[in-house]
Amino acid sequence: MKKIYNILASAVALLAFSSCDDIMDVNSTTQISDVAIWNSEEAAEGYIIASYQCFTDHANVWQVKGNRFYDAYSDIIKSTSYDNYGHLYNKTWYESNRFGKNNGASFGIWDEAYGRIKRANLLLNDLDRYGVPRYGEEWAQVRRAEIRFCRAINYWFLARVYGGVVIRTDKSGSAGLTDDGAYEQDKHRARLSEEETYDWIIEEMKWAIDHLPETWKSDKYGDKYNGRATKGMVYGFLSRIALYAHRWDVAADAAEKCGTVGGYSLVSNYANLFNVAHQSDNRKEIIYGIYGLKELKTHDYELYTRPKGDAAIHKAAIDAYYVPTAELADLYEFKDGTEFSWSTWNKGANKHSDPFTDREPRFHATILYDQAPWEGRTIDTRLGSDEKDQTKWGADHFVQFENTGSTDGYTCTGYYLRKFIVEGNREFSTEHCWNTDIILRYAEVLLNKAEAYAELGQIKDALDAVNEVRARVNLPEKKIDDYPDYDSFMKLLRKERCCELAGEGHRFWDLWRWRMCGEVINGQKVHGVKITVNAAKRVTYKTVDADVTPRIFQDRYYYLSLPSDELTNNNLCVDNPNW
Repeated sequence: MKKIYNILASAVALLAFSSCDDIMDVNSTTQISDVAIWNSEEAAEGYIIASYQCFTDHANVWQVKGNRFYDAYSDIIKSTSYDNYGHLYNKTWYESNRFGKNNGASFGIWDEAYGRIKRANLLLNDLDRYGVPRYGEEWAQVRRAEIRFCRAINYWFLARVYGGVVIRTDKSGSAGLTDDGAYEQDKHRARLSEEETYDWIIEEMKWAIDHLPETWKSDKYGDKYNGRATKGMVYGFLSRIALYAHRWDVAADAAEKCGTVGGYSLVSNYANLFNVAHQSDNRKEIIYGIYGLKELKTHDYELYTRPKGDAAIHKAAIDAYYVPTAELADLYEFKDGTEFSWSTWNKGANKHSDPFTDREPRFHATILYDQAPWEGRTIDTRLGSDEKDQTKWGADHFVQFENTGSTDGYTCTGYYLRKFIVEGNREFSTEHCWNTDIILRYAEVLLNKAEAYAELGQIKDALDAVNEVRARVNLPEKKIDDYPDYDSFMKLLRKERCCELAGEGHRFWDLWRWRMCGEVINGQKVHGVKITVNAAKRVTYKTVDADVTPRIFQDRYYYLSLPSDELTNNNLCVDNPNW
């Protein structure tokens, strides 16, 4: 009996291709037999390309309506909802019973990831069976490398929340075929240790690098398949994953080779990175991105992040699901490199007219703040001197967060997100959005390199990488005399990662792999700034809590409990301790 595959054209459209609307033309059907797939090279390519859908599973912009806008689990982004929109960001840290035995809450991905892995294993098996005879081993080997790279990414998603996992491949099953549990003897597999799991992932990625091209551009295809995995791209992802594995030498080497082999570099304008209008200009920095298509695949990011005052102007149901915290906003330096502080910004030789205007470019590209110019108006988060008089409240006014419902889409921190919103876009409420979701870019790779070199004791090399990132936004160079050792440098690096990558899904996972969630989340509250103005136009800035109760993070959360089905059906699989 022929196997039937679901081919989702939308999944293909989400990939980082410069011309993805013509990748496959499957008429109106969504189900095709294996023979039909492999009889057409174009259909086969589409099925292989769908392996990249795993990146969309965890993409911030594309997951804006779900529970995987990961920065909102950290200290830098606050969800404005307690239990609206189906969001669990606040409840996750407010309720001590949110995680439990066989319950990974919003981070439990065992079944989802293994579903992707099973699909990859079946595809690898069929690639040998159908792809090689029809299109040759050279053609198949490159596609095999793509699939194994995507499979390794799924194993990394598992390893970062479960530690050691069960490795199932296209060759580890009965008779050397797909290990999918079809036979009784295949059901029972022991977990590798966490170290062994990461070693396996790293070796898979190295194998993929060896067999991938440096570019997909060719005389036959032009740039039709641009965006598929290349040597440079996988080096970039390896620089990230090796940090989780504490393989500092691998991370540093991969980061170096990402730049040299892939030819990536920083674009000159930081803000333009997040504007779809500059898509072609950003290719040299965006290593992997999920590109929407106006005609085919869109999302609603701007409906759920724009400032609330835009609702009346655009006549749209705008609710800011996520807003930056004071913990993030206060990290950004002034453009001359001096640090920001609420106690000093309006005093002394470095006195500023307000806390926000003179801040560095990444602040303005990431955050919309009170009195910021915006689409021909001014952002106004202020309350009047009489906080009960709504006629004196600004259009984007501050609303105190409570453990009920939501803030109705208003900011509870005094800030709104700016990053990824296209200023002047009038179509986001009717045509939706097709902003690029950046999964990996070269600035992150440089910061990965910096961290790896610091762990290797090479602080000077680490500083060079950080300064390259800072130089792009014209911030002064950091000197070795000010950061002479590991501890002082890592404090700088953590700040730079926040400022550079905020809103792109990194902060929570950085805290997770640094084992700093207890320090930053447990027992802590995030904050905002409430701004009032009296009749004499005197403005007052007050730091306020944006959490009602302190957050809870237990150390056992670092290794989640496995699903009961896996433990029941796999006699050799043992759950993580402390559950």
